[in-house]
Amino acid sequence: MSQPSTGYTVGFAAGICLVASVFVSGAAVSLKPMQEANKVLDRQKKVLGVAGLMEKGEAITPDEIQKRFDENIIARLVSLESGLVVETADNGQTADEYDQLKATKDPALSIATPDNKAKVPRMAKLATVYCVKQDAGCDQHILPIEGKGLWSTMYGFVSVDSDANTIRGITFYQHGETPGLGGEIDNLDWQQKWVGRKVYNDKGSVAIHVKKGAAGKADVAPYSVDGLSGATLTSNGVTHSLDLWLGAQGFESYLSNVKSGKVKG
Repeated sequence: MSQPSTGYTVGFAAGICLVASVFVSGAAVSLKPMQEANKVLDRQKKVLGVAGLMEKGEAITPDEIQKRFDENIIARLVSLESGLVVETADNGQTADEYDQLKATKDPALSIATPDNKAKVPRMAKLATVYCVKQDAGCDQHILPIEGKGLWSTMYGFVSVDSDANTIRGITFYQHGETPGLGGEIDNLDWQQKWVGRKVYNDKGSVAIHVKKGAAGKADVAPYSVDGLSGATLTSNGVTHSLDLWLGAQGFESYLSNVKSGKVKG
């Protein structure tokens, strides 16, 4: 029996590779909407958690996450420059449609922010703020934050009370920090230590920071939180992220407007 020619073998192998690549590409395309939906759901879960609308370790279904989110949370588009709420972005998107991270990559929708210690090169002109509904106003303002840790960019949320100064919670939904060290930013016990701390000191400057070592309780140390053991650079990254996003380039104007009543809070 004659052996297949080299050309036939190469052609057959190429055909198999082509069919496999088409299958893999098709699977990736078909799965992308599901992956995006899961990302949105995970972010909604983090928002509920930082707002105190989920119990620690609570098992909750996707449908319940969506229901609880819709009942308690309103998304707002906020201009970082003016600190005011706007109806739509320059691209016509509403708060529910807008993607702040995508906007960061669009020069028309973002600005360069060089030389900040959080190492965030660009910031979107508009940010998505989540308002925890209370009567006709907001009980909490959940603000997006990001900044470099040791190994990665850390993305999360900090929740600020309607007094525009008291921290109600902090969480992170994406990072690549070392498990057991910098990865302890996910530790719910450490996150709980942020509750009751203050963002701004009496001079109006961002004062909240992660301290090296133990900080003590909020009534004793209102502006500092326990450092993460063995993770100084991650701890510093959290501090720098808050400096940026709660300062003049971030949500300082918005929180000032909330405090003065210019923005309904």
